[in-house]
Amino acid sequence: MPVFPSFLTAGSDNRFGVAEAGYYMRWYRDLPSTAFPPFESALEMMDHCHALGFGGVQVNVRGWDREMVREVRNRQESLGMFVEGQIRLPRDDADADRFEKEIRAGKDAGVRIFRTVCLSGRRYENFSDLESFEKFRRESREAIRRAEPIAAKHRVKLAVENHKDWRAGEMLNLLSEFDSEWIGVTLDTGNNIALLERPMEVVDALAPYTFSVHLKDMGVEEYPDGFLLSEVPLGEGYLDLQGMINRIRKENPSVRFNLEMITRDPLEVPCLTPGYWATFNQIGPAELAEFLHHIREHDTGQPLPRVSGFSDDVQLALEVANNRESLVKARELYGFS
Repeated sequence: MPVFPSFLTAGSDNRFGVAEAGYYMRWYRDLPSTAFPPFESALEMMDHCHALGFGGVQVNVRGWDREMVREVRNRQESLGMFVEGQIRLPRDDADADRFEKEIRAGKDAGVRIFRTVCLSGRRYENFSDLESFEKFRRESREAIRRAEPIAAKHRVKLAVENHKDWRAGEMLNLLSEFDSEWIGVTLDTGNNIALLERPMEVVDALAPYTFSVHLKDMGVEEYPDGFLLSEVPLGEGYLDLQGMINRIRKENPSVRFNLEMITRDPLEVPCLTPGYWATFNQIGPAELAEFLHHIREHDTGQPLPRVSGFSDDVQLALEVANNRESLVKARELYGFS
C-alpha cells in the first residue's frame, strides 16, 4: 500500500471541486453559444466554478506556458481554490519529455495531484478480443513505469482512474507492480458498474490507494441488451455516497472530492451480447445473474434523463444546472463547504 507524503495528511479538505468532464459540453463538444461559450482555458473554468460556489477544479495541464502557469497559480490563491491536474501518460520513451514538461508546469502552478487514465474509452467498446486487451494491459504497465520516476522526481502524485477499463482486482494487481508512494488512484464512484461490480465493493477495494475522487451518483435502467447507466445529480441515484465518503476519508483524511456530473444520454452497457464478453474470462453466470438482480433492484421504473433532442443552449443550461444542484446537495447532505 502506498505511503502518503506529508502534504496529503494534514487533515480534511471540505472544499468541493469539479472534474473537467463535468463540463463535457463546454470543453469537448464546441457547441456554438453566446450564453454558454466553450471554455478556452483553465482560467475560464476556474472563474465559472468559483462563481457557482465550487472550491476547486481538476483540469488538463496540456499546453500551459509560463504565463498560464503564473495566472493559474495567482487565480488559485486569489479565489481560494484548489487545482488538480489531468495529464496523459507517456506512451513511449520519446513522449516522456512531454509528460515531464507538463508535470513541471502543473507543479509550478500549484498542482500536486495529477489524474490520468490508461484508456480513454470503454473496455467493452474498445477491444474485440482478449489478445488486444492483453496488449493494452502491457502498454499501460509500461506507460506507468515511464511515468513513475518522473512523478517521484517532482514529488507529485499520479492518480490513475478506474475508467471503465480495470475491474477493481485488476487495478489492485496493476498498482501492486509498482508499490510506489507516487502512484495511486483517482477513485470514480460509479464507473465500475459498467464492468458489473457493485459500487461500494469497488470503493472498499480501492480506498486505501486513493489520492483523488470523482464523486458521482448513478441511475440504472434495464434495456434488452443489458442495462443503461447514467450520472444523475447527487442524491438522486442509488449510490451510498455518505458511506463512500466516510470509507475513503478513513483511509486518506485529506483526499479531495471532485464532482463528475456528466450531462449526456445514458450509456449502454450491453452485457447480454457476445461482444461485451470479449475481454472477460473471470465472470461466471452466477455472478452475472446476481449483478443483473442488483440492477433490477435499483431500476426505479422511470426513464433516465436524456439531453438529445434539446437545443444546444438547453443542453448547456442543463449542464450548469446539474452541477449547481449537485453542489447544493453536496453541502446539504454530505457536509462539503
